[in-house]
Amino acid sequence: MAFPMKHLSGKAIAARPTKPTRAMKSVECQAAKTQFGRIAAATLAASTIIAGAASALTYDEQQGLTYLQVKGSGMANTCPVLTSGSTDLKTLKAGDYRIEMFCMEPTSFTVKDESRVKDGEPEFVQTRLLTRLTYTLDAMSGTFNLGGDGSVDFKEEDGIDYAATTLQLPGGDRVPFLFTIKQLEAKGTLDSFSGDFDVPSYRGSSFMDPKAVQKEQVEDGWGRGGSTGYDNAIALPAAADTEELAKENNKENNALRGTAVFSVAKVDAETGEIAGVFESIQPSDTDMGAKAAKDIKITGLWYGQLN
Repeated sequence: MAFPMKHLSGKAIAARPTKPTRAMKSVECQAAKTQFGRIAAATLAASTIIAGAASALTYDEQQGLTYLQVKGSGMANTCPVLTSGSTDLKTLKAGDYRIEMFCMEPTSFTVKDESRVKDGEPEFVQTRLLTRLTYTLDAMSGTFNLGGDGSVDFKEEDGIDYAATTLQLPGGDRVPFLFTIKQLEAKGTLDSFSGDFDVPSYRGSSFMDPKAVQKEQVEDGWGRGGSTGYDNAIALPAAADTEELAKENNKENNALRGTAVFSVAKVDAETGEIAGVFESIQPSDTDMGAKAAKDIKITGLWYGQLN
């Protein structure tokens, strides 16, 4: 069954995050698969958010705004809300769909940090969001196959699927990361489908690190990169090959892995619009291999159009 195509604009204002997390010993993100029983509970609340935030706009309402009305309002950083349709997910017929204008709007960022209690387990803490309203993923597309038994097979393929974002921990440390779901492959049911995705390096191999190890100054305009620049800090030539400086001198740009889970809260079988909530866990920036990654948990709303 083919649905009419629409384009996306935004809606539903994202809430500001709170505290960040702690560095993991391994650069690989130790993200365990999220328990999606929690999302199920959030789905009920989300259906209210998706339908009723005072400043939230539907796709059609967003499309009716002019550039000047959107400029500076923050609406460009929001996903459309779904006010029509039904919470009965069985109204969506089985089929092989294309999902277009797929949008993910974070409403919360937490970081896994060391416990403040002695001998306590690491836990996700609230952070302060330092990035302005430019962190929503938008206009993404992919395949969305819905089986007759309610099974879902979703693959993300293209779109604005990454956003450089920075959080600040309660102690003042800043945690940059690339919010993304690149090449996501998720399976499950409409109630809960999950999968892994790629997390590219926060910086490319040609980025020139302006910092020299041990805070020694390098000459203006010079630095170390993965594929360009000096192979070590020129202020410390005799110590360039020491083990303690190896991570600073040998830059890495390896992609890491994250995991995400999605839940559908509402569908409109007439227009093909679909919306729900998500939760993902992914690694932070590693300063090109010099630092251990931190686990970052992102929760929020998502919207898409099936065709």
